[in-house]
Amino acid sequence: MTLTHFDDQGQAHMVDVSDKAVTSRVAVAAGNISMAPQTFEIISEGRAKKGDVLGVARLAGIMGAKKTPDLIPLCHPLPVTKVAVELTLDPDLPGVRITATVKTTGQTGVEMEALTAVSVAALTVYDMAKAVDKAMQIGGIHVVLKDGGKSGRYEVK
Repeated sequence: MTLTHFDDQGQAHMVDVSDKAVTSRVAVAAGNISMAPQTFEIISEGRAKKGDVLGVARLAGIMGAKKTPDLIPLCHPLPVTKVAVELTLDPDLPGVRITATVKTTGQTGVEMEALTAVSVAALTVYDMAKAVDKAMQIGGIHVVLKDGGKSGRYEVK
């Protein structure tokens, strides 16, 4: 197996997808941000000074998915047809679990868009709550599902 973003001389390049078939594609990514119990309470009770932490983080995640080719140098700009970001309070962390689903019809997948959506949503939670908890930790960001295209379906069981 070879890395597709390098040419024969080892130079980074954008992968040529022009010969690939246009297919429906979907990717789901997940991650979390853990925090102190007091921070969890502030967010879950809607008492954050900056406002609706989860609502703002949801919008930031959607925007992040749409801006992925501006952030990741070799990503193709894609006609993203759906971005859904779910933020779920989890008292067992304590913290927030984040899931992003991205869809398109195109010649390459949307895994990077889903991963970026989760990352940006988590960073936004951090930004909105850092005044009370600078020790929050973002982690576990990974692809849960990828479907469509020549390589077929990948799913974490």
